[in-house]
Amino acid sequence: MAKHRIYTTSFASVYPLYVAKAEKKGRTKAEVDQVIAWLTGYGPKELKTQLDQKTDFETFFAKAPGLNPSRALIKGVVCGVKVEEIEEPTMREIRYLDKLIDELARGKAMDKILRKE
Repeated sequence: MAKHRIYTTSFASVYPLYVAKAEKKGRTKAEVDQVIAWLTGYGPKELKTQLDQKTDFETFFAKAPGLNPSRALIKGVVCGVKVEEIEEPTMREIRYLDKLIDELARGKAMDKILRKE
């Protein structure tokens, strides 16, 4: 079976869309970066490197410095699918990020987005 197209899509091509979605709702690029750092462990320099290298999504998550163990607390529906029911690991990571960006754009408090309850 062929890989889903998103796996080979460069993270750098989607990143501006994440930022635009957040900014359209009054959030900031820094908050998007904070969410990405929480999920993946990429600091500002590492994230910039990934963007500059046009790393694809599969590699972006495979080489993440430290996937947050609390990401398993992310629940909900993205693109009509419950993220907690996605079996393929890379797709689940991508959908976790999508869900976090959605929560950010909807105005959810950062402590709630980062599962600090």
